Amino acid sequence: MLKFLLIVSLVFVSSLTLSAQSRVTASFDKDWLFLRSDSQGVEQPTFDDSTWRKVDVPHDWSIEGPFDAKNPTGGAGGFLPAGIGWYRKHFTLPATQSARRVFIEFDGVMANSDVWINNFHLGRRPYGYVSFGYDLSDHLNFGKDNVIAVRADNSGQPASRWYTGAGIYRHVRLVTTDGVHLEKWSTFITTPKVAKQEATVNIASSAVNAYGKPAQISFDVKLFDDKGKQVGASSTKAATIAGSGSSALNLQIPVKDPRLWNLDSPAMYRAVVSVVSNGKVIDSESIPFGIREFHFDPATGFWLNGKNFKIKGACLHHDGSAFGAAV
Repeated sequence: MLKFLLIVSLVFVSSLTLSAQSRVTASFDKDWLFLRSDSQGVEQPTFDDSTWRKVDVPHDWSIEGPFDAKNPTGGAGGFLPAGIGWYRKHFTLPATQSARRVFIEFDGVMANSDVWINNFHLGRRPYGYVSFGYDLSDHLNFGKDNVIAVRADNSGQPASRWYTGAGIYRHVRLVTTDGVHLEKWSTFITTPKVAKQEATVNIASSAVNAYGKPAQISFDVKLFDDKGKQVGASSTKAATIAGSGSSALNLQIPVKDPRLWNLDSPAMYRAVVSVVSNGKVIDSESIPFGIREFHFDPATGFWLNGKNFKIKGACLHHDGSAFGAAV
C-alpha cells in the first residue's frame, strides 16, 4: 500500500501568495525563529522574539553540543544536550483566501511537541518519529500577521538506544484546499489482483465537507503509466455530502498488460484522484504506485511476482551521525 501527497513547489516571501487552484502544498521551512530555552508566554502573538536566532528547518539544535559525559542522554544519545526548544514563525495570508481551509503538516518534531496558532493550542504530539498535522483555518487572521509557536521537549532522558536529535528536524508544509476536499492522508492504492494479462487497481479515499451546508460532488480517477499515457479511468455519480459530513470512495479499475514493479525494473504508475463539483475540479491528489503481487511463505520466505527472494537489509537509523538528525 502506498500513500503519498502531491507536492506543488512555491516560493515563500513575507506574505504568502496562494493561488485559487484546487490544492496548494507549499514549503513552510524558511524563516523560523529559535530559542534554546523554556520561557513563559511564548505562544502569545505579541511575545518579543526580536532577539531569537533565525533558522530554517529541518533543524537539529542538539547536534550543536556541547558534548559532555555528564549530559543525561548518555552514550546512546551521543553525550549531547537535551531539553526544551521553542520555534516561532510569522506569516501572512491574503484576505482573499479566507474561505479556504489551511493546514500545517509536520514530518517530525523531536519530541513531545505542542503547537499553537495565534495563542490557540492546536495539540500535543508525544512521539518524535511520526508525521502529524493541524487545521489552522478557524484561528487565522487573514490579511494580518499570524504566529505559529512550537515547543519541543526532549528533556526526558535517556530516551532511546541511539541519537534522536532535537527540535523541528524534518520538513514542514502549509496546505490550502477548498472547503470540500480529500481528507488528509486518506487515499490508498492497492493492487488486489495481478496477472500478466490484466491487473486490478483499487483506489480508496474520502472527501470531507467543512462547510455548514450540503455540497454535491463526484469523484474522478485517472491512471497513467510512467510515460504519461492514460491506462484507465473511472468516476462516480454525483452525490450530496451533508454539511460537516464526509463521503467515501472505493473504485476498482482494470489495467491491461500491466508492467509489474520488480527489483530490476521498478515500473511506476500514477493515480490522479479528483473531487469534482459543478463540472469543476475542486481538489486533487496525484499518487504514485507500483503494480505487483507479493506474499510471505512460512517455508520459503518472501515472494514477489512469482519469484522467491531473500530479503537483505541493514540497521540504518534516521540520523546522520555527527551531522545530526536534520539530514
